[in-house]
Amino acid sequence: MLILFYQFILSKYIFLNQNIYKWFFHKLAMEENKEAITPSENSISESKTSLVDVMRKNPWVASTFVLGLFVLVLLITNFSGGLTGNIISEDEAGEKLLAFYQSSGVEGLSLKSVEDVGSVYQVNFEYQNNTIPLYMTKDGNLAGSLNPINEEISPDASQQNSQTQEITKSDKPVVDLFIWSYCPYGVQAQGPLAEVAKLLKDKAEFNTILYYDGHGAFETQQNKIQACIQKLAKDKYWDYAAGFVKTIYPKCSSSRDVACDKDESVKLMKSLGIDSTKVLACVDSDGESLIKAYADKAQASGVSGSPTLTINGVKVNSARTADAYKTSVCSGFNTAPSQCGTALSSTATASSGNC
Repeated sequence: MLILFYQFILSKYIFLNQNIYKWFFHKLAMEENKEAITPSENSISESKTSLVDVMRKNPWVASTFVLGLFVLVLLITNFSGGLTGNIISEDEAGEKLLAFYQSSGVEGLSLKSVEDVGSVYQVNFEYQNNTIPLYMTKDGNLAGSLNPINEEISPDASQQNSQTQEITKSDKPVVDLFIWSYCPYGVQAQGPLAEVAKLLKDKAEFNTILYYDGHGAFETQQNKIQACIQKLAKDKYWDYAAGFVKTIYPKCSSSRDVACDKDESVKLMKSLGIDSTKVLACVDSDGESLIKAYADKAQASGVSGSPTLTINGVKVNSARTADAYKTSVCSGFNTAPSQCGTALSSTATASSGNC
């Protein structure tokens, strides 16, 4: 049986070859928005505060980094091109990785210890009273951090409409989609789920939990806007979410501009009859507490990637299509409504992944 990660990918990869750097932030790099949402790399300048932001906002994330020896074997097999055979010492490995982070603008990070764990070095950093283990190939060319192995799934499980465990049934299922608003993979999920929410709007409760803002201030702002719309105009939220996917994300995700996000959001709210003045006032007064509550809920639910779908509190592994999401939600009813027989789109926008 092939053991893979649930939400498999390294938080960061750093190729330290002369002046060539490739940085992948928090499991997968942010993607440039195109019609099919294709991947792109973050620049090293964009990543300078990523580690600080992650650990400052989510200090509990430190405890999620564990060493899986079997996974390391798979990792090294898959990325053997980064192993040159020129082995450096443990001390050199630790100092090299520390110097890299410091040169990238990370402050308050100190080297605690370096361990030889077989095929790689485990470099343990101290940050805000947390130990952060990172792993470096012995030639010093490849480094990153591992997420825990949560379960065994098949390689194409993300394309299947299957649940990781049986969904608890109820008369009115509660459907929570955990995302970062500008995570391209979250967008892949939010669009199809908006179709399902429209179909089953009076039959189930649909929520978007905007639990993190790893892409910057423009994402923080959008998280707050969507949180406030759900608070003040819940009946129109999924129309807004569908509009965000179609218009705001394509226009503002590449520029990462706060003004673009705000202007386009106001425009969309006005077109849907949402009072944008009240929403923006809520952003200023309640936005911080709303997204803090979302972050707390994500932590309590064991969420570590965008998107994560839960139905009645149970994590669901489903293909990111409207019809697959509809089938998953309908499996959470004690008695499924007639709308569950309606066929929705079964076309996925792009290959799946997670932020």
